[in-house]
Amino acid sequence: MTDTPLAIIGAGLAGLTAARIAYEAGIRPQVLEASDRIGGRIESIRSAGGGIVGDLGPTWVWPPFQPGVPRWLERLGLDTFEQYDHGEAVLDGFANGPVRQPLPGQYGMARIAPGPGALVDAMTAGLPDDTVQTGYAVSAIHHHEDGRLHIEAPGQPPMIADRVLVAAPPRIVAERIQLPADIGDPVQDMLRAMPTWMAGQARAVIRYPRPFWRESGLSGRIASRLGPLFEAHDHTALEGQAALFGFVATPPGQRDPASLGEAIIAQLTRCLGPDAAQPSEVSIRDWAEAPWICADADRHGPPEHPRVGPERLRSAHLDGRLWFCGAETAAQSPGLIEGALLAGEAAAQAAVQRLQGAA
Repeated sequence: MTDTPLAIIGAGLAGLTAARIAYEAGIRPQVLEASDRIGGRIESIRSAGGGIVGDLGPTWVWPPFQPGVPRWLERLGLDTFEQYDHGEAVLDGFANGPVRQPLPGQYGMARIAPGPGALVDAMTAGLPDDTVQTGYAVSAIHHHEDGRLHIEAPGQPPMIADRVLVAAPPRIVAERIQLPADIGDPVQDMLRAMPTWMAGQARAVIRYPRPFWRESGLSGRIASRLGPLFEAHDHTALEGQAALFGFVATPPGQRDPASLGEAIIAQLTRCLGPDAAQPSEVSIRDWAEAPWICADADRHGPPEHPRVGPERLRSAHLDGRLWFCGAETAAQSPGLIEGALLAGEAAAQAAVQRLQGAA
């Protein structure tokens, strides 16, 4: 059995943000991650040299409308670059054959340089090497006899924590983690009702030797009724490595990676021309198959974007011992990169205040 002043369940961006806040305040946290890697829905494709050349999770931020993003990027020494959207888009399935046509852009859309994985790298820089424990799949949180919280995980030594931040997606918490009964049914219902952003989605990144679509006056943007990608965009890396990315329309349970990759290349060839038939790499990430991100309700229900949930989700529970701070619990941009930053930050600040007040 181990003791910690602060246990953080989940090493996605929200959990890592919370860990950073706590450590900078002089509190050494322990982050417990169920999977075998950190980052949660942020998952980067890296070159042989370790550079980020693609993103299989969230890609965009909107700094003019998300003040938490530029504030944190400045703090971490990171920057953004423009989402490439110059030239015509391709409409697929709206007429007899693909049609080139300008589409309205989205003002303020930007990408983190060199990719969101840089957030994970920067957030963990300076933390002690043993801060995060992977493969620690929390199954239950109980009251300990001394008033602290007792955390259990199969095959792992239990942990006793003064304070606990639960930074996993709310639906995963409701489905996978047994919480103390005095959390209450209304809060459990709030957790179950909060859809997990991107959880049932699959994303594809298709890398090419050069951004040939730009050469022919295309933006790389595709809107399709035929699929398998219902939407695609230029995803060329900051250093110039050419790529496209797209959201897969094929429903969960019907996504065979081999045939899906072939169908994606056929679609891109139809829409962008013969150069699209020769990718250097195709990567597909089916988030519906990620057991600690996609809950059953996300996998089998309609895709939904989380809306700002009740304030009770952001409040202290169990007499100030526990907070929920998955990205979906945020009071702004729930489920998005900004939401993860703000949720982790707010919960950690609240826990730190309690811990320092009790010292």
